[in-house]
Amino acid sequence: MKLIIRYLFIFMTLIFIWQASVMWWQLPHYLLPSPLRVFTTLYNQFTIIFTQAIPTIIETLLGFFLGIFFGCLAGLSITFFKPLRFWFWPLLIISQAIPTFAIAPLLVIWLGYGLASKVATTILMIFFPITSAFYDGLRRTSPEWLDLAKTMNAGKWRLFYYIRMPAALPDLASGIRIAAVTAPIGAIVGEWVGSSQGLGYLMLNANARMQIDMMFAALLVIIALSLFLYFCVDRLLCTLVTWS
Repeated sequence: MKLIIRYLFIFMTLIFIWQASVMWWQLPHYLLPSPLRVFTTLYNQFTIIFTQAIPTIIETLLGFFLGIFFGCLAGLSITFFKPLRFWFWPLLIISQAIPTFAIAPLLVIWLGYGLASKVATTILMIFFPITSAFYDGLRRTSPEWLDLAKTMNAGKWRLFYYIRMPAALPDLASGIRIAAVTAPIGAIVGEWVGSSQGLGYLMLNANARMQIDMMFAALLVIIALSLFLYFCVDRLLCTLVTWS
């Protein structure tokens, strides 16, 4: 309850600063609309915004779960197969040095304007944090635990399942929390590059028509989506990974 009150206080403070800035400098609505104007647009255009939010939510969730799956698979692969680590890890770092905006148009060309390119962009955004976090957790398992298990004749599978995996889960959980925040960004970037639906598409059209209040309304929905996904994931991870 205290946490909710604290976040509500922060939210209201930001809204107050926003409104005061608009009133103090008398900014026109096409530069920075007031919070009241944005919330009015959000209320009046709720059906349109909600309709466009559904594809973005689907793209975000699919990319999020597939990103976790492929990231964990990559983390396991480079941990247990050293030749693969030698080649794959530098390529993974190089891929992160390339801006997502530079790769997203290629994904649209290769996968089309539909769901696949948006999901691929989301996976690309969260793949490295998941892989890196899981790999770090697996390779930093306490040597004392491993030596103790080996003295008890534990095999490689038991070492992994009972020691290395539980020891790596807190690090993996940190990577998943980061992914929960960045996953909606990946979906929006994919929609900006090329799409016919979604909140990113709605923002582009609103920008072309100078409907800045609609852009801010869509942006508030994106922020709410990111926060909701993060807090749901955080609560679930705190429940499952209690030893972190």
